[in-house]
Amino acid sequence: MKELVERIKKCKNITDAKKLLFEVTEKNPKIEYALNFCIKAHENQFRKSGEPYAVHPILVASIVAFLSRDETMIISALLHDVVEDTEKSIEDIRRDFGSDVAQMVEGLTKIVEIRDTKLIPSTSNEKLITSALSFRKMLLASIEDVRVLVIKLCDRLHNMLTLDALPPNKQKRIAEETLVVYAPIAHRLGIASLKNILEDTSFYYIFPEEYKKIDDYMQSHKLELQLKINSFIDKVKKLMVKNGFREKDFEIIGRIKHYYSIHLKLQRKGISIEEILDLLAIRILTNKELDCYKVLGIIHLNFNPLIMRFKDYIAIPKENGYQTIHTTIFDNISIFEVQIRTYEMHKTAEFGVAAHWKYKIGSNNINLAWLQNLKYQNDNIEEFYELVKNDLYSEDISVFSPRGDLFTLPRGAVALDFAYAVHTDIGSRAKEVYINKQKSTLLTELKNGDIVRIVTSDKPILRCSWIDAVKTSKAKNHMRQVCKQKIKEIDSNIALNILSSELRVERDYIESWIDKNQLQNVIYKLPKDANFFKEIKNRYLSELRRTKKILPFIGGKNIKLKRIEKENFVIYTSFSINQIEFDYCCNPKRGDEIVSIKKGNKAIIHHKLCERAQDMIRSGEPMLYVKWSKQNPNRFRLIVSLANKKGALANFLHYLAKLDINVVSIELGRKLESSNFCELEFESRIDDIETLRKKIESKNKIIEFISCNDAYKR
Repeated sequence: MKELVERIKKCKNITDAKKLLFEVTEKNPKIEYALNFCIKAHENQFRKSGEPYAVHPILVASIVAFLSRDETMIISALLHDVVEDTEKSIEDIRRDFGSDVAQMVEGLTKIVEIRDTKLIPSTSNEKLITSALSFRKMLLASIEDVRVLVIKLCDRLHNMLTLDALPPNKQKRIAEETLVVYAPIAHRLGIASLKNILEDTSFYYIFPEEYKKIDDYMQSHKLELQLKINSFIDKVKKLMVKNGFREKDFEIIGRIKHYYSIHLKLQRKGISIEEILDLLAIRILTNKELDCYKVLGIIHLNFNPLIMRFKDYIAIPKENGYQTIHTTIFDNISIFEVQIRTYEMHKTAEFGVAAHWKYKIGSNNINLAWLQNLKYQNDNIEEFYELVKNDLYSEDISVFSPRGDLFTLPRGAVALDFAYAVHTDIGSRAKEVYINKQKSTLLTELKNGDIVRIVTSDKPILRCSWIDAVKTSKAKNHMRQVCKQKIKEIDSNIALNILSSELRVERDYIESWIDKNQLQNVIYKLPKDANFFKEIKNRYLSELRRTKKILPFIGGKNIKLKRIEKENFVIYTSFSINQIEFDYCCNPKRGDEIVSIKKGNKAIIHHKLCERAQDMIRSGEPMLYVKWSKQNPNRFRLIVSLANKKGALANFLHYLAKLDINVVSIELGRKLESSNFCELEFESRIDDIETLRKKIESKNKIIEFISCNDAYKR
């Protein structure tokens, strides 16, 4: 693939592009007809670089042809921009090339490219929404035929190779979307050759300084690294021949970890490039699966292995079809990763789904069920983006049920994620978990090879505070939907209790009045919106005055809500409240959702999801409208990783000042080669810790972030 990419970079005219296309695929009348159709349709159209537009679809088709021999895909790639950018219609395509090609071109056309003037600045807050919309369009257009995604990835690769023609802000914006949207999809489809080039090219435009550091190191150590790899390959080759392998029956390829992968490891582990254990690697290709295990025996018997870094993806393939044995060994003072696979496995690893003749979901050994799982009907585009990103942009682990059923989960997944992966009903009723026969908590992070047994309760268990703790989109989505509905139901009950208390009427009477005025679908807003509370109260009293219906237990028509601010709380009530207390059962912290039970002149504060509070809400206990006071800012403790360069701390503090954050204390921690740690305590008017986290994370990597506001520590 690297050689093809280098040749594509040099193609600037239609003649060279045609020559390249017919070097990677055989000429035939259908492809030649599509090629001529493409050239004629795009006649007199030019790209930003000045080259004829038809060069682009021809080179996209060349990449597609390199990955797959599927004639329909090659023709669709040639025609992928015809409907969008010329006067030709889908009906023209269907008439000349058939319904299969027309369907794919239509799918590609639906994925509206975000180009040129439509691109928003890289610094804009809207970029999350734009990426999310692009994500959704790509996925939904590809549900029926995954070949649409493969062609789109090839299209994006060629766009990345020609970014030099665009201004820097657009280069960065396209590269960001490629890294977050396209590269993870290439990973899920198992197309490593595409994924690696998309990542490295994006990395070059997004983090030019970091890219240059890695490139400088690689160039200055190029000869030394190559000599090490060549020497190790020679040793392994001699050992294999000595142990019965014929040279023509295997191949050994040396490789150096690709740049973006190195960058991620440096960031994730806080280490220097010299400390990366799998910087150097060899790949051994054999004819048969059994030979892979024979090679493994030869390697482990002649070199000292790091057993903790051994993985057998042949016996337990990844969800994207990847099969390879990974082991890491010492050779004198050098460390090498050794990957062992068959030639067929190598083809699948490099070309993924594109290496197969059949592409419909479930028709080959690559699991494409995730495409169906991501077809959410969620209107919240940010939530959709978060969910799909969790499923796409992650490494995988494999865990087992007690019966030996294999489940693939993203790295960082917890036992509750596993429960939801088995079935949503198992997830919602999970109460205990045994990992490798040891009782553990449901939030225990799972590791490769764990055997997990879930014990369920008779009824669903609500865990709204755990949504951020689970990793998979399936768990997050189901928990979020259930919790939204449950909290809405709780808020409706709280509203009835508050109105019943303040208006001095029976709850049943208030409930009837709400039904009569058709307020059932909005009343849940009352416990969180003081103005809405006042509006409902006034509407009720106005109706009493209008009908002159003064009930004996009303005690007067003029009920005025007073704003009482005490300690950390604001209460709106017509009662005289002189004391605020916490109950023994729960421990709400500032920012948590709270409720207040009225006991005489006291307001008793509970967490909204406290079980004891739930019992009192259901039984109709008198309640008060309560919320946290914003008088005292929220206090947080933060540890971030700062780039180890001049002005990094000053820039970060300037950004915090823009967020109206008051830094109370600051301490710089230990330095590493590429970063150092900074610990701060600060105050902010922003209540929601997750909102604050996202704002800070957009600038620096967060190591730890916790709230220091505990309502009991006044």
